[in-house]
Amino acid sequence: MTVTLATGRSSRWRSVRPWIGLAARLGLAAVWLAAGGSKVGDLAGSGRAVNAYQVMPYDLAMVVGAALPLVEIALGVLLLVGLATRLAAGISAALLVVFIAGIVSAWSRRLNIDCGCFGGGGELAAGQSPQYGTEILRDVGFLILAGILLTWPRTSLSIDAWLAGGHLPEEKDEQS
Repeated sequence: MTVTLATGRSSRWRSVRPWIGLAARLGLAAVWLAAGGSKVGDLAGSGRAVNAYQVMPYDLAMVVGAALPLVEIALGVLLLVGLATRLAAGISAALLVVFIAGIVSAWSRRLNIDCGCFGGGGELAAGQSPQYGTEILRDVGFLILAGILLTWPRTSLSIDAWLAGGHLPEEKDEQS
């Protein structure tokens, strides 16, 4: 009886997991598309936002800032359609760790900057204070979404699943 109950729960979990992955994939896609889309119209401004962190030479910060929105949009599109999901999730996780480290670095050095994550960025105006704690928590949440996709990359309604024959692979029951 116990085996049947455990197997039933496991089977239900396997049927729900692709939909949890879909929600994580679409959520992370929306984040990248919003972040990249908010900056792609002002690549120089994005470069200035990267430069505000004071962790690399100005010219390099400008190049990184100009490339970043394009990378974010590419990740968003890959995740939106569900193509190369594990790769996109891995790159997402790496970027998010770098972003979190950058925010922690700015906070520890008492820089008064806007993260520039969704446009803007750079030095804050007099009287404004940075929201580093909130930004770190937000990015940790996004990192969790990337972690879900690294663990379960094949999700419902994805090109990855379609390329694999239109269905999700059967997984061995953990009880066997």
